[in-house]
Amino acid sequence: MGCVCCKCRRRSPSSWSDGGKKIIGKKDKNASSDELFEVIPIPSHNFKLECAVLTRRGYYPDTPNKENQDCFCIKTCIQGNPNVHFFGVFDGHGHAGKQCSNFVKSRLVEILCSIDTLVQDPVHAFNLAFSTTNTELHDNPEIDDSMSGTTAITVLVIGDKLFVANVGDSRAVITLKTGDHGLVVAHDLSQDQTPFRNDECERVKECGARVLSVDQVEGVKDPSVQSWGDEENAGSDPPRLWMRNAMYPGTAFTRSVGDSIAEKIGVVAVPEVSEVQLTANNPFFVLASDGVFEFLSSQAVVDMVDRYMDPRSACAAVAAESYKLWLEHENRTDDITIIVVHVNGLSNSDDKKGVEEGGSSSGGIQPTEVKPDVTPPRSEMFGSVGSNFSQYLHFHQVLLTNDQNQPVKQPR
Repeated sequence: MGCVCCKCRRRSPSSWSDGGKKIIGKKDKNASSDELFEVIPIPSHNFKLECAVLTRRGYYPDTPNKENQDCFCIKTCIQGNPNVHFFGVFDGHGHAGKQCSNFVKSRLVEILCSIDTLVQDPVHAFNLAFSTTNTELHDNPEIDDSMSGTTAITVLVIGDKLFVANVGDSRAVITLKTGDHGLVVAHDLSQDQTPFRNDECERVKECGARVLSVDQVEGVKDPSVQSWGDEENAGSDPPRLWMRNAMYPGTAFTRSVGDSIAEKIGVVAVPEVSEVQLTANNPFFVLASDGVFEFLSSQAVVDMVDRYMDPRSACAAVAAESYKLWLEHENRTDDITIIVVHVNGLSNSDDKKGVEEGGSSSGGIQPTEVKPDVTPPRSEMFGSVGSNFSQYLHFHQVLLTNDQNQPVKQPR
């Protein structure tokens, strides 16, 4: 839900099911695993991550040549450490959205890799990397980010901990296995940063933004009514951000990388960072663009992924269901990107030595969220696979490989 020309709705089924048993995907019978997904050992805690990714261009009948503005980044063995790995989904928007998302997916992880204290203080590293990437995007003479940018949902795995950094309205979700029946419950690892959130709405208003739906801006509805319901059931006309005396930029999110004009009214690139301890009761986690969550709740996505033993098949099923629901409610679809990461063999039973030397991290912690100052400024493996999604049941799977980039000098 990005640009003002897209009057998107959110209508989320409470759960998704197709009747009972886990489904074994085609990979298990016909495909070799190293051709289609990556298995990532975590030697510090003697478990493995098995991940798959899928990204698809949306269906845009009015602009059939529009490129997929989503992209992703998966980089293993950050700084040569076999216990540190990065996952990210980037959802571009605006005229230069593809350029912005590709720039950020490349530059963000390069900067993270260059920060010596990444493992010791990942929260600081994330804030520094996002700030520097945003500044470099503004200064890039080849990309006009005045009305373009990208959201970013990223997960840094350090041993048996996840550090989740979010800017925008893409989402990360983890599962909690409960009881003896193997039921799974979705827990959001990020909060969508939109005007539906009271804290974000008040913050951007203090920065000078008008927060109104398109109907309110056009005089169809009373602009003094500052209530739009909740994000899951708000219909097709969400609240957006506008300059005080102008009909732009109309962003439906309150944070992004880029968007230099919207930055003047509080749209910042400051991530919300949370820290989560993985346990044996967390069978998988998911990162996805808002093209997935527009009509599917987090629980619906988790229910769907849980039905498949193969993460590639899970990606394909979620993307197909998302696409179908888009066309049931709209005459188009959004770009859709999803990463599914299975957590296999984690026990949390032993105290280990630190991950900084390629060993292990220490014991459990409670999930915590770090809320940085969001006072706005005044003024490896990389993937981006596009295709026509009209034949959405045919999915090309993406080979994930290590990409060991050289560290770069950290900009000040």
